[in-house]
Order: sequence, then C-alpha cells, then structure tokens
Amino acid sequence: MLDLLLLLFLVVCAIAAVSLKDLLSVTIILGAYSLIMALVWTRLNAVDVAFTEASVGAGMTTLLAIAALTRTKRMEEGGTMGKKASAARRAFIFAAVILTAVMLIYGTMDMPDFEDPLAPMQTHVAPRYTAKSYEEAGVPNFVTAVLANYRGYDTLGETTVIFTSGISVILLLRRRKK
Repeated sequence: MLDLLLLLFLVVCAIAAVSLKDLLSVTIILGAYSLIMALVWTRLNAVDVAFTEASVGAGMTTLLAIAALTRTKRMEEGGTMGKKASAARRAFIFAAVILTAVMLIYGTMDMPDFEDPLAPMQTHVAPRYTAKSYEEAGVPNFVTAVLANYRGYDTLGETTVIFTSGISVILLLRRRKK
C-alpha cells in the first residue's frame, strides 16, 4: 500500500511540474519528487542510490536550479505546448510518450520477480561479492568494497558528471564585468 501511495505522489509531482508556469514552484516540486524517489529507493533496499538521490537530486540540483533562477525570469512565458503548438505536434509528442511507455513495460516483462532467490543477481553476483569482497578489497565494510572496488569506474563516472555539471553551472552563473 505504501508503494502505491509513493507512486501516486510521484505522478502528482510530475504532472504538477509539467503544468506549472512558475519556475520556482517547479523547482521545489522537483526537489520533492527527488525526495520521494529517495524513499522509493530505500524501500527497494538500495540505500546507496537513495543517498545519492537525496543529496544530488533533492539537494544540489534544487540549489543549482534556484541559483539559475536568480539569473532568469521566474515565470515561464508561453512554452512549447502553448497555443501555438499544432495538433500534429501534440499528436507526435503523445505518440512518442506512449511508445516509450510501451517499450519500458515490454523491457521489464523478462525481469525476475522482486526478491526472487533464483534470480541471476542472487545466484551469481551477490554470492561472489559476499564471499570475496574482504579478500579482494581489504575493506571491512561490504558496501564500501562494492562501491569503491567493484563499481569504481561507475562511481568515477558519476563523480565526473556531477563535477562537470557543477563547473558548468558556475561558469553560466558567474557575473561578467561590464
């Protein structure tokens, strides 16, 4: 029941973010969306992803968006789906969204059931990490061993993306001398 309630909150936040014209309100709603996603990741026992979502998604991204709003207008003017958008364009966008949804649903049909003990992750990956993490990594904390050693390149890539986006925002928001 809680999972359905979280899903409902996510859908409401997404619809509100798309429909509002006040960009500050949209930023706050998207920050709430990220916090709800952090709860969803926690419910899925992916606390490392939940921590990243809460700190980067709800924290830093919201702060950077608010900082960007200090250099722009607060209210959106017009928009891509305003009165000027043709019926053909609206139909194309709707079809693209439906096609994406169908592909995502089709892609999840072959996934194993949630918490299936015979899933490939439970029979191949998890036992290896559990048995060999201390021996190979030399780190007593299992989660640290997985994040730093087994997923090191992934973590490096995520850090690079966050660093690059932060530098880009700083460069965009800096004050130019006239």
